[in-house]
Amino acid sequence: MFSAMIKKEFLLVLRDKQALMALFIMPAVFILIMSVAMKDIFSQKALSFDVALVDQDKSEITNTLVNDIKKDKAFHIVKKDDAKFVITFPKGYGDIENTTTPKKAQISVQGSVKSDMIEIFKAKLMNHIVKMKLSVIKEKLSEFSDEAANAVGSVTLATKELFALKYNKQEKVPNATQQSVPTWIVFGMFFIIIPMSTIFINERKQHTLSRLSSMNVSAFSMILSKIVPYIFIAQIQMWVMVAVGMFLVPYFDTPALEINGSIAALVFLSFSLSISAIGVSTLIAVNATSSEQATTIGGILNILFGAIGGVMVPKFFMPEMMQKLANISPMSWGLDGFLDIFLQGGDILSVMNESLALLCFGGVALIVSMILLRKRIEEGL
Repeated sequence: MFSAMIKKEFLLVLRDKQALMALFIMPAVFILIMSVAMKDIFSQKALSFDVALVDQDKSEITNTLVNDIKKDKAFHIVKKDDAKFVITFPKGYGDIENTTTPKKAQISVQGSVKSDMIEIFKAKLMNHIVKMKLSVIKEKLSEFSDEAANAVGSVTLATKELFALKYNKQEKVPNATQQSVPTWIVFGMFFIIIPMSTIFINERKQHTLSRLSSMNVSAFSMILSKIVPYIFIAQIQMWVMVAVGMFLVPYFDTPALEINGSIAALVFLSFSLSISAIGVSTLIAVNATSSEQATTIGGILNILFGAIGGVMVPKFFMPEMMQKLANISPMSWGLDGFLDIFLQGGDILSVMNESLALLCFGGVALIVSMILLRKRIEEGL
């Protein structure tokens, strides 16, 4: 009997092609869109600015300055029409001895550029300008004192000499793909409420559940038979999303996903996440009176879980208070586990806490669902 019920559930799930497409196509499309859209935000590569240089002074100083800027990899020299920044050195700029009316370098920002990017650009340009002025001062001082000139010449603006920069190995920042793939695996998996609620409510309306109850089929068996196909779907869904990140995303000039951790940990975490998602979906499906109501409630709940849990906005961009609040969302537990695997090379032990939390959350939701379903059966559904 139980095997026949599982077969029935598989047939019903496979017939609902629109819902299945939503489960697979929606997160896959979001992975592509968000990975490409956020690749520059999450990129840890050196910044590069499209710059056009206009030297109106044509002096030896400005010529040296222009050549130094061209050698800097942070500045990508382009034509004026293609530039984000146009640097103009006006006539008389090279006369640094003129302290009464000194000339300033003119920076023209083309189009919309974020203020923080403008500040970074100004800092990098200032490095070259200060370096040039120090070299001129050294040359002037050498006429009077070699010691003073050498002291000025020893001043360095290299960041390696000025700063000792260290990274916390335990807090790696993901790239766009490493953030997008687990995010939309988690979010997409919780959307099984759509097919599950539709099938569950249709069976209730068609009195299928009543007939099963009259055959002494328990609420436990009814719920369990519905869990099995969705566990399989969730695992397939997870691997499809991983494949999108590994093989499809790179075609859009975006980093490919790398599984640095244990495959066993990935399967275990995915299974735990699917139990959690199925538990929530079952609880909503049992209580809803229509598929429209279930879809609405499930959609709102998913958005709330996602907004709190770091799906809409990555947690490391959130203020500290919001990061603590995120820990109440099961989506946050799943997302943290996936990031541990993809970034930290985690094994089963490293995702044990998140996985057990998801299993407990899903288990409690399923137990409550069984109790409520049995009560509704006793009341005649």
